[in-house]
Amino acid sequence: MTILDSIVSEVRLMFRRPERMQFAALCYRFRKKSAVPEMLLITSRDTGRWVIPKGWPMEGKASHEVAAREAWEEAGVKGEPTSDSIGSFIYEKGMSKGLKITCRVHVYPVVVFDMAKRFPEKGSRTLEWVTFTEAAGRVAEPGLRKLILDFQTQLLATMQPDEPRSAAQ
Repeated sequence: MTILDSIVSEVRLMFRRPERMQFAALCYRFRKKSAVPEMLLITSRDTGRWVIPKGWPMEGKASHEVAAREAWEEAGVKGEPTSDSIGSFIYEKGMSKGLKITCRVHVYPVVVFDMAKRFPEKGSRTLEWVTFTEAAGRVAEPGLRKLILDFQTQLLATMQPDEPRSAAQ
């Protein structure tokens, strides 16, 4: 490494922006007849890629409450979030004028018990219930893909031995 490379590296570090934090909901439910677990994916409003509901911290709300609120606003989901994160992933969020910022997203499972017919972002996103394996194949972020598959494994391990598992694997 030359002295110039070293200086360039130091300057980049000085101007690097810190990660921003977001909270997300991994919304899941069990099919009524088969009890097979499935999760909800939504499309982002800007690029149309498959994502999970997420948003910025909110004053006075715990992180898992923010995740549940975003699930309601973006997908009309009503459910019970867990207060413990199952992990986090990093992605580059596109902002106005082409600026990109690095975000660390902490993910909270939300077991869904109802879906509203009307909600704030209805019509601006596509929603789809899919198996965890299908969801992992659709999302772009490797860290989110790993969280989805790890949560599936954890969820299946907690199910009773006589409950169906094949469709979710």
